[in-house]
Amino acid sequence: MARTVPAALGLRVHSGWAALIVVGGSPRAPEISARRRIEMADPQMPGSQQPYHAAEGLELGKAAALLKRFRETAQGMAERGLGEVVAEARERGQGIVGCGILQSSGRGGSSLATTLASHALIHTADGNHFRDALKSASEHLDLPVLEVRERELLGRASLTLGLSPKEVGRELVELGRSLGPPWTQDQKYAALVARLVLVGRRP
Repeated sequence: MARTVPAALGLRVHSGWAALIVVGGSPRAPEISARRRIEMADPQMPGSQQPYHAAEGLELGKAAALLKRFRETAQGMAERGLGEVVAEARERGQGIVGCGILQSSGRGGSSLATTLASHALIHTADGNHFRDALKSASEHLDLPVLEVRERELLGRASLTLGLSPKEVGRELVELGRSLGPPWTQDQKYAALVARLVLVGRRP
């Protein structure tokens, strides 16, 4: 029986979708195994890309009901998307050991009413809506979740890997050369948080 090789998922969220990278190999010599886009907004549901923007101005009860529908849809789509990635990894002989999700540094509202009264909080809530969907989907798939604030990612990676921030940056550039575009900050940061998951799970 073939040995299962550990791999990890990394995710960077946008409104309605997330960039996903699968990192395998060893923690010191990582390899990109897959690159995907996980969709979490149903095009048949107007407003689902920016759910809190869609709820802005509604009576509180109606806003909560709308957000609940958006949340259930996003979680279902995230579960399907991540499930497909995990199944494909299994076919490659990889076992996904965890999922890294990049977090915003923005402050969240203390209540729905507070959030909907502030445009800045609405922006943060929209992003967290999809981060929460991915976290729930990961937990549904029994994948441990590592959450890292994006502004802390390079510093944490530098400390964990024993590399300078410049060296971390150079390694990220090299990691994407064999794949070709797109290899933007989305893919780089998703790969880096996946690598932190892999380092944390490997003996």
